[in-house]
Amino acid sequence: MMERFTVREAVFDFLRRCGVDKVFGNPGSTELRMLRDWPAGLTYVLGLQESVAVATAAGYAIGTGRAAVVNLHSAGGVGHALGAVFNAYRDRVPLLIIAGQQTRAMLPTRPFLAADEPASFPRPYVKWSAQPDRPEDVPPAIAEAFRMAMAPPRGPVFVSVPEDDWDHPAEPVAVREVRGDYRADPDDLREVADALNGARRPALVIGAGVDEDDAQEFAVELAERTSASVWLTPLSARSGFPEDHRLFSGFLPPVRDQIARRLDGHDVVVAFGGSFFKYHVHTPGPFLPAGTRLFHLDCDPLQAAWAPVGTSVLTTVRSGLKGLLELVEKRDRPDPPPRAVPPPASPADPIGAALVIETLRSLLPAGAVVVEEAPSHRDEFHARLPITRPGGFLTTGSGALGWGLPLAVGRALAGSGERVVCVIGDGSSMYSIQALWTAARYRAAVTFVVLDNGGYTAVRQLGRRLGTPEPVGTELTGIDFVTVAAGLGCPGTRVSAAAGLAPALADALAADGPFLVVVPVVAEASAAYESER
Repeated sequence: MMERFTVREAVFDFLRRCGVDKVFGNPGSTELRMLRDWPAGLTYVLGLQESVAVATAAGYAIGTGRAAVVNLHSAGGVGHALGAVFNAYRDRVPLLIIAGQQTRAMLPTRPFLAADEPASFPRPYVKWSAQPDRPEDVPPAIAEAFRMAMAPPRGPVFVSVPEDDWDHPAEPVAVREVRGDYRADPDDLREVADALNGARRPALVIGAGVDEDDAQEFAVELAERTSASVWLTPLSARSGFPEDHRLFSGFLPPVRDQIARRLDGHDVVVAFGGSFFKYHVHTPGPFLPAGTRLFHLDCDPLQAAWAPVGTSVLTTVRSGLKGLLELVEKRDRPDPPPRAVPPPASPADPIGAALVIETLRSLLPAGAVVVEEAPSHRDEFHARLPITRPGGFLTTGSGALGWGLPLAVGRALAGSGERVVCVIGDGSSMYSIQALWTAARYRAAVTFVVLDNGGYTAVRQLGRRLGTPEPVGTELTGIDFVTVAAGLGCPGTRVSAAAGLAPALADALAADGPFLVVVPVVAEASAAYESER
């Protein structure tokens, strides 16, 4: 006879057998029966705001390669978290979100804290969502959601559970696999391979999916076999190609006409695992240079469907690259021109962001993971701190700020001792500053470097491009970040002179646990996306 469980026991039994060892969350009254008698061996990682809990879980999911579990409060808590859920969806991070709901008996009276249409609330930024019709349907729904989160393209899923469901009887659910690796039709891969074999001057465009699918070595081999120029997709959330490689040409900007200009002269372009058409500002003109053939290989049928030009081939990235390597011939073509190297930063006061980034690069410990969310200094960051290894870089590819700081904390909690370094703007940090408390409580090995330029400078830069050079509401002054961090349990220091920069960063990188360094820097005066390679 099958053993009988409560819903709560069946769900936690399933999660344990899936290897889940942490739940990230911010609890509320509609989850109390879920939270009581917390299972031994399962750590509840507390975030002080719901978007912090989601982004911390995302960092953990990326670091472990497994869906992370998030506990959110009903309507209000889910609402607070939606910016981070949006990022997780667009950046394809697998999360199982379990949200509370008021008891079933109260729902007809529209009670306090209840969520109206809970399954619809987080859409369209979850892959799948449900509030099961019966309590006994909750464990199977959790199991289905977990599998859905991990199936390519990965992403967040959502299950709303009425509070009284947890004590109802239920049956255990099986742990089973969905093996999602698949390869395109051989004839489709042959068409792409033939185009590369016959190309005069090919280019590869590498998206975050290459790093997500642990396929960087195959991307490098394909680039070297074809002597192709290699670019990263606009605003990529991860780096899928070593940026110090001789074939690396740079980063495509999120501007339509600039992408076409950078790819001018390439007769065949093959993009892997990312959105080639991610634009931030509108410009007219062609999507590609005249005569350029584009192929796009990815596992996401929705992304393939809305791409405006080119031929999309559905395949997981790793399998697609391996399949092409079986078909693509070695070609001796001239290497692309070497990527320009900026002159050394001036070691002068006031401090420039370039000096901070160069100094940080010179001090990074082996195996460090860099997380970036400093939009106004992103060009300097990319130019002066090349990412050279798989898994070495994370950012938001989607634009909802507040992601970077808790993402770094979660990535550190998933690590095995490597240092995580979070380079973040002053404005970005204040969207999720509560994550410093989580970092301190769980002794996360993170060095936070706040580039304090006194405002939302990225908005000003974009304003200069769009004809609004001084937009209102972009000044941000008077925040003592070191004192704020200390109040949340995270030690820190402020560096105002160039001479003290290297010693302060060295101490922060060697700290036992989290440490914050605030560096006032000169605000960038340039307009966004204005320069050519």
